[in-house]
Amino acid sequence: MHAELASPALSPDLMPWLAGLAGLLIGVATLEGLAKTFIYKAAYDWRAYAASLADALLRRIADGLGLSLAVPVLAWVHAHRLWTIELAGPLAWGLLFIGQEFFYYGYHRAAHRVRWFWATHSVHHSPNELTLMAAVRLGWTGKLTGTALFFVPLVWLGFSPVAVLGVVAANLLYQFWLHAPWMPRLGPLEWVLNTPAHHRIHHASNPEYLDCNYGGVLIVFDRLFGTFTAERPDVRIKYGLTEPLHSYNPLRIGLHEWLRLGRDAWKAPGWAARARVLFGPPGG
Repeated sequence: MHAELASPALSPDLMPWLAGLAGLLIGVATLEGLAKTFIYKAAYDWRAYAASLADALLRRIADGLGLSLAVPVLAWVHAHRLWTIELAGPLAWGLLFIGQEFFYYGYHRAAHRVRWFWATHSVHHSPNELTLMAAVRLGWTGKLTGTALFFVPLVWLGFSPVAVLGVVAANLLYQFWLHAPWMPRLGPLEWVLNTPAHHRIHHASNPEYLDCNYGGVLIVFDRLFGTFTAERPDVRIKYGLTEPLHSYNPLRIGLHEWLRLGRDAWKAPGWAARARVLFGPPGG
């Protein structure tokens, strides 16, 4: 999930519903932890649960500040759009859905291959255990990095920013259940949809599984562009970052990669080298 992407202007009438939805998701994630602890007598990292909850609260505080690189650009592009596309039928909605899936794939791939975006997205991959609560650990610096700019082409073509970001938000909501590693495979649907089986591979830090399965609702763009990887029976999944983060401090979790990025940029010999640090691949 990448909630830093979804920031449409919301009616005050929607806020209680959204708060209720957030509470429902956290409640379901809590039930998963309780079931694992008391019914299945298995280990569950409740400190990681608390860290993810704290990260979500920090993100709400950051959102309240109203700081965003993308919002002014989206507004300007919308004012200079080529056409106005009314969402008056299934064809228009279908084009918007496929378009946002395509650009979401592009964003998500960049979030793993460009350090500027990885600095925020790494927070989502920092849990060393994949759980539903890990789905809400998204970092709180995303709006300052301009991640929503990946969807500018849809606004330029004529879709409204609110519609675009609303469909992206629905995409992200779909991804909540993908963080349940106990879900079984879904048969033929695995060819088209992003599923828990595909997404647990995306969260793996094994060398065999790095940088794959970037889709949101669909997995078809990974198959088209060669980034799809299936789970291998001979490779046991290891979750977390390639250099594991063992902190439960939400400030350290949210800023650890930014601090590393700033340190490496400071040490780089010259502006060209600094640009390569900022916009090159993690570990590159």
